[in-house]
This record gives sequence, C-alpha cells and structure tokens, in this order.
Amino acid sequence: MTNRYESITERLAGIEEELRDLAYERLREAARAPASEEAERAAAEEKRVLQARRAIAKAISALTPSMRTEDV
Repeated sequence: MTNRYESITERLAGIEEELRDLAYERLREAARAPASEEAERAAAEEKRVLQARRAIAKAISALTPSMRTEDV
C-alpha cells in the first residue's frame, strides 16, 4: 500500500475509534433511564453513529489490500 493510502487509513481508523466511543457513550446514556425520552434519542443517535462507524470500517477495508478478499 502506498504511503498516501496508509495515511488515510490511519486517520480513518482514528475516526472509527472515536465513533465507537461515542456509540458506547450513547448506549450507556440510554441504559441509565431506559423508559425516558432522552434514552430514545440516545438510542436513535447510537444507531446513526454505528452506521457511520460501519461505513468508515468499510472504507478502511477497501483501502487495505491485505483485508480485501479479491486480492487474496
């Protein structure tokens, strides 16, 4: 992999980690008071953050040849 892709992949990995932490934070918030409106908002936000995290993970996979099945 070229240095350019490695640099992008490293930055994406950092973003993916931040999104994972944010998702866990929102889940903890939703668990504190499961029947509240705030919990509903937190759970909905967690789902959006999880979707974004998965997209970032997919981008990392696409930029990392060793992880791509068609390159094996």
